[in-house]
Amino acid sequence: MPLRGSRSAGPSGRLLLVVALAACAARASEITFELPDNAKQCFYEEIAQGTKCTLEFQVITGGHYDVDCRLEDPDGTVLYKEMKKQYDSFTFTASRNGTYKFCFSNEFSTFTHKTVYFDFQVGEDPPLFPSENRVTALTQVKSCCV
Repeated sequence: MPLRGSRSAGPSGRLLLVVALAACAARASEITFELPDNAKQCFYEEIAQGTKCTLEFQVITGGHYDVDCRLEDPDGTVLYKEMKKQYDSFTFTASRNGTYKFCFSNEFSTFTHKTVYFDFQVGEDPPLFPSENRVTALTQVKSCCV
C-alpha cells in the first residue's frame, strides 16, 4: 500500500520519512478472510531471490479452528505443507525470483466455514533509528555494576 504524507518540518516529518523508508525495505500483508466449507483460497507474492520471508497464520473462528496450508515456490516445489493446523509460522529464504503461492484449504470440512488471519512478511524490517545509540536494559545493568 503506498504511503501518503504531507510536507512537514521538524521531528514528526523526519519520523514519517524514516517510516516510509522502512516500508520500502520490507513488505507485509496482513489479511483476515472467510474460508467457506469445501473451499480453498490462494494468495500470490512476487519475491526476489535471497529475500527472507515469514508466513504466520491463525484460524480465528469455525469448527475445530483448523485449516490446511501449503506454500510453493515459482516451480511448484512445496516448501511448506501442514494439515489441519490451528496456527503456525514458517520462515524461508526465496531460492529464486518469481511468484510464490500460498493456499489455505478448508476442503475437508463439509459444513463449517472458517475465519483465517495471516501475516506474510517479505524482507526484514530495518531498525527505525539505525544511527541512534539507544539505552537497553542490559546496558543499564552494566552501568550500575561498573
